[in-house]
Amino acid sequence: MAIFKKFTRPAPTAVADTVTPAGNDGDVEKTYETINLENTTAGASQGQFHIDPTLEKKILRKLDWNLVSLVTFLYLLSFLDRSNIGNAKIAGMQTDLDLTGDRYDWLLTIFYIPYILGEFQTFMWKILPANWWAAFIVLAWGVIATAQAGVHTWAGEMALRFLLGFCEAGFGPGIPYLLSFFYLRHEIGSRIGIFLAAAPLANTFAGALAYGITSGHPSFAKWRVLFLVEGLPTIVMAVVTFFAMPRGPASARFLNEDEKRVARARTARQVGTEGDRTGGLDWSSLLEGVFDAKNWFTALMYFSCNVSFSSLPVFLPTILTQMGFSAINAQGLTAPPYFLSWLVTMGSTWIADRTMQRGYTLMVLTAIGGVGYIILATCTGVGPRYFGVFLAASGVFPAIANILPWTVNNQGNDTRRGLAFVILNLVGQCGPLLGTRIFPANDEPRYIKGQSICAAFMFFTTFLAFGLRLLLSWENKKLDKKYGTLAEQDARATLGERSSDEKIGATEGAEENYGPRYRYIL
Repeated sequence: MAIFKKFTRPAPTAVADTVTPAGNDGDVEKTYETINLENTTAGASQGQFHIDPTLEKKILRKLDWNLVSLVTFLYLLSFLDRSNIGNAKIAGMQTDLDLTGDRYDWLLTIFYIPYILGEFQTFMWKILPANWWAAFIVLAWGVIATAQAGVHTWAGEMALRFLLGFCEAGFGPGIPYLLSFFYLRHEIGSRIGIFLAAAPLANTFAGALAYGITSGHPSFAKWRVLFLVEGLPTIVMAVVTFFAMPRGPASARFLNEDEKRVARARTARQVGTEGDRTGGLDWSSLLEGVFDAKNWFTALMYFSCNVSFSSLPVFLPTILTQMGFSAINAQGLTAPPYFLSWLVTMGSTWIADRTMQRGYTLMVLTAIGGVGYIILATCTGVGPRYFGVFLAASGVFPAIANILPWTVNNQGNDTRRGLAFVILNLVGQCGPLLGTRIFPANDEPRYIKGQSICAAFMFFTTFLAFGLRLLLSWENKKLDKKYGTLAEQDARATLGERSSDEKIGATEGAEENYGPRYRYIL
């Protein structure tokens, strides 16, 4: 079938402050229909190719169904395996393991120390085939999570939580980086949103699942059954992952030959080459990325949100219990706020993709989360405080889901994108070290200090999002001054007056690598 058709219209406009499709005011997907394959021989005219948009959308649907759904389900299992300790605590583990004093707090904190130290594993998604690495790391954390059912001492549980943190660091933090190999800038945000929405979705039914398990009468401790029931599926999924996860868009088993040709063209349009992007790193880009202020802005934003993100799931059952609900009812009442959070996560990332305005989206979400924590800190009635939980959950989880695509959107090669996620997680995952220590038992029942700290960090994230947006806007203006605006470049291309820099940008820079047409997403 005819997939590529020669045509001569100008290259599409890249993203600046807003997205305006070049020559098309309709579907945003069509903003990126063209791929520059400029003939580099002397005097050759510019050649461009049109990808059948219907076939391209079919490929996206297949990627969504086969890749995004797989990593989302795995992340759901990951989040269950790390946060079910909150449900296990009120299901009898606190008594059986003698979790007196700050022992429970240390079980939460110890998870994040190796989680931070293990962030270098993000680069493994580029160095090794994706299915090999994913299957190995999923199996590792699945075995450790299940082994918690057999622990008999606090020290033993501490050791397992340490190992669990290191293994999970090799999966979740690197998935947005993996998705950047398959999706374009205007496509990736909603996919990361779907992936990260697994966190509130896991918490939506985690309470219901814990309720079902702990309301029965098993022959041994209910919390041990909880670890078994939620850990064993992860081990099974490790085998499924090895065979189901594609190594790259052009080698996916679920694509036919025509679709693989389009996938290769999409890769060329994205980074200037059709080849497999698995391989080594560009060391000079690593050094440049370390001194890029944008990486540190997003890292601080991630840190601030993670203070709340890490503490809410593990302390919410306890907070609800302190509101006067029974342990059984508290398990079930955790579900509605997380379900709303799941909806907001999906909706906000979709909107940010379509508008290409991630900064404004983050400002709104973090302000909502901050208000929720203020209500929790200042109100005494059960109704208002439960409403505050809804606001907090609807701000924290969606904010995280919008920080990650903003990180990958504003780095111009694979090595820089990988480093951005390493910095993001090295700094950002320190947030849970604080978040898991700000709800001590002696602050019951209102936990005013913990709620106030979470509120402050949410509003700090609002300020950082505003600052980063100003920085990106300033850098875009510098690029416009250096190369001309994108409209001016299109006009020169139409007249055949492209500069040497623009010709290099059309071939080597592609759409998502640094070049004359590269602009930062606000």
